[in-house]
Amino acid sequence: MSEGTRRRRDPEARRREIVAAASELIVEIGVDALTHRKVAARAGVPLGATTQYFATLDDLRDAALRALAAEVDERIEITRQAVIADGVTPAGIARLIHRALEDARTVQADRAVVTAAVHDPRVRELARHWSDEVVGFIAPVHGPDRARAAAVFIDGVLWHAQIHDEPLDEALIRDALAGILTPDSVTASAAPAPARTD
Repeated sequence: MSEGTRRRRDPEARRREIVAAASELIVEIGVDALTHRKVAARAGVPLGATTQYFATLDDLRDAALRALAAEVDERIEITRQAVIADGVTPAGIARLIHRALEDARTVQADRAVVTAAVHDPRVRELARHWSDEVVGFIAPVHGPDRARAAAVFIDGVLWHAQIHDEPLDEALIRDALAGILTPDSVTASAAPAPARTD
C-alpha cells in the first residue's frame, strides 16, 4: 500500500500532519506569516486538504498554537517533577532553566505562543499557563508573592534568550533567583561583617 493511500484512509493522521506543519511554521516564521499554502507545502498535502480540515486560517492557527501549548505542558510537567524531586531551590530551578535554554525548540515555541498572545486575547490563557504552573510549584515552598516574582524573572530570562546569542549564565540565574526567593538570607550574606571592637 502506498503512503498516499494510507494517508487518505487515515484522516486523523493527515490532520495531525497539517497541525504539526503549521506549528513548525509558526515557530519559524510567526503566526502572522502563516498561510494555508505554506502549511500544505510543509505537510506535503494538496492545498485543499488544509481547508478540508480547517475551514479558516484562524481555525488552523488555533489548532497549531494548542499543539505548541501541549508541548509546553509536557515540558512543564517534566520540570515540575524534577524541581520537586531536587527540592524547590534557586540552584535546582536555575539548573533546569539553563538546560531549557539550550533547547532552541523550547525557546522558539515559547516565543511563538507569547508573541501571538500579545495580539490575540484568545491565546493569552495558553501563554499564561507556563507562568501559572511555575508559580504553582514554587508557591508552596516560598509563598505566592515570591513565586510570582520568580515566574516574572524566568519569563524575562526566556525572552533574553530570544535576542542574545548566548543564554544567561546558570550562576547568574541561580543568584538572581536566590535574591527573589530568599532575599533575607542573601541580604544577610551580602552585608559587611560587623567591625571588631577588640
